[in-house]
Amino acid sequence: MSDPTPRPFLTTRWSLVRAARGEGEDARRSLGELCEAYWYPLYAYLRRHGEAHAAAQDAVQGYLAAVLERGDLARLEPELGRFRGWLLAGLRNYASKQRAHDRAQKRGGGRVVLAVDWEDGRARFGGGPASTRTPEQEFDRAWALAALARARARVAADYAERGKAELFAALEPELDPGAPGRDRAELARALDLREGALKVAVHRLRQRFGAALRAEVAETLSADRDVDDELAELMRALGA
Repeated sequence: MSDPTPRPFLTTRWSLVRAARGEGEDARRSLGELCEAYWYPLYAYLRRHGEAHAAAQDAVQGYLAAVLERGDLARLEPELGRFRGWLLAGLRNYASKQRAHDRAQKRGGGRVVLAVDWEDGRARFGGGPASTRTPEQEFDRAWALAALARARARVAADYAERGKAELFAALEPELDPGAPGRDRAELARALDLREGALKVAVHRLRQRFGAALRAEVAETLSADRDVDDELAELMRALGA
């Protein structure tokens, strides 16, 4: 049976930000998604700026807690442009006004604590080779990698929902442009597919991934026309 047409991903602009303004389980989930999406890029920015792990952790924790507790999201509108740009500008302002001991005292204000793996952040930042990237480049690259990972997770979930998790696992390396080439004939035999059907399956996987990535970058943009620009920035960030 032929693969059905890919189902469209939700791409409502600023949908997460709007949902996070409310109360209840949906708002908490949206807040969690926003924090999950941006805590590491903010952390990486501060680390590349020279902050130690503990200081960067406290600053990001304190800043995001302040954003949530002050209700800053309620005052945001799409006309302000890219959400990530607003978020980074706010972190710069916050960090410039706080000393290390003040950050620790303001860490969540005793009310909000981010449920993120800070040790994973330390390992991710410190595990790679020395870099000459600027703090801004580090932020953009971390954002780009996170967007790619979330897009891949969307596609994996979509395939699993349709009972095709094994197909996704077999074809996933095809999403990595720098991966070594594979013997398509051998892969087709392993999947019990004709080579032509395998080519179609790979094409559809890449289509779904492209749609998922477009949805990811569109979530916090103000207009359709910004999506292509944001995707171009994502590619530049990966090359930095």
